[in-house]
Amino acid sequence: MRLTPGQYVLRKLPHITALFWALKILATTLGETAGDYFSQTLGLGTLRSACLLLAVFLVAVTIQLRASRFHPALFWTVVVLTSTAGTTISDYINYTSHLGQLTGVLILGSGLAVVMLVWWRSGQTLNVENVATLSGEVLFWIAVVFSNSLGTSTGDYLAGGLDLGLRPAALMLTAAMLLLLAAHYFTKLNAMLLFWIAFILTRPWGAEVGNILSRSPDRGGVGWGNAGASSVLIAGLVVLVAYQTFDIHRNPLRPLPLPANRHTGQPQRPNGKVVTIAAA
Repeated sequence: MRLTPGQYVLRKLPHITALFWALKILATTLGETAGDYFSQTLGLGTLRSACLLLAVFLVAVTIQLRASRFHPALFWTVVVLTSTAGTTISDYINYTSHLGQLTGVLILGSGLAVVMLVWWRSGQTLNVENVATLSGEVLFWIAVVFSNSLGTSTGDYLAGGLDLGLRPAALMLTAAMLLLLAAHYFTKLNAMLLFWIAFILTRPWGAEVGNILSRSPDRGGVGWGNAGASSVLIAGLVVLVAYQTFDIHRNPLRPLPLPANRHTGQPQRPNGKVVTIAAA
């Protein structure tokens, strides 16, 4: 489809496709094993690991926010960092602070709810594919940090707090995501709502799978260790990011119209490079 002449904004966030979900699952699973690697294998502890990883995340997300268009390697690096930092933040709340897994779920879930409410009331679209403002992208990344932290607490609560065990909890979350997939294709439920539920659920699923890969067999895992599991997940992520980069060079992302506030219609600051499409 040809674009009409006028000004557009280059996309900063990717299209939501099967490739997006594959990368999201790999990135969030890696976040679990990498977070545990810093706090447990390297012995930094949850507080120091959380501070370190949040600092690295802030540097990476600043680069992402200043970028002029979508860069797969940069975008997914930031997602991995939100997940890695989220693991250590959750573990600090649940275990180091002795607040417990359910309390962690309630604290982080409430934080995410507040972020989503602020996002909605700000007049920005919650449709990730169509985020074209700087403030909308900032809110997106804050929501990602909360959702990935919440996912770790939720996964730990299902496996440990409810005493389901790693594999039954992973199977239960897999069934929930399959139901969401069916709802997307066979019902008229709001697509944006289904997206955010799936986005949140992939994180506890990744937490469970990450723990299954890294933990010893006597603890319900396969015994790869945090370093071994992280290495395998990094390799898979690199392959898929390389494919996405190649695919975008071959089929560039369609730009977005100049953004306006959903409530007032007032123009807003775009988050990407503004380009002009001339008349043919």
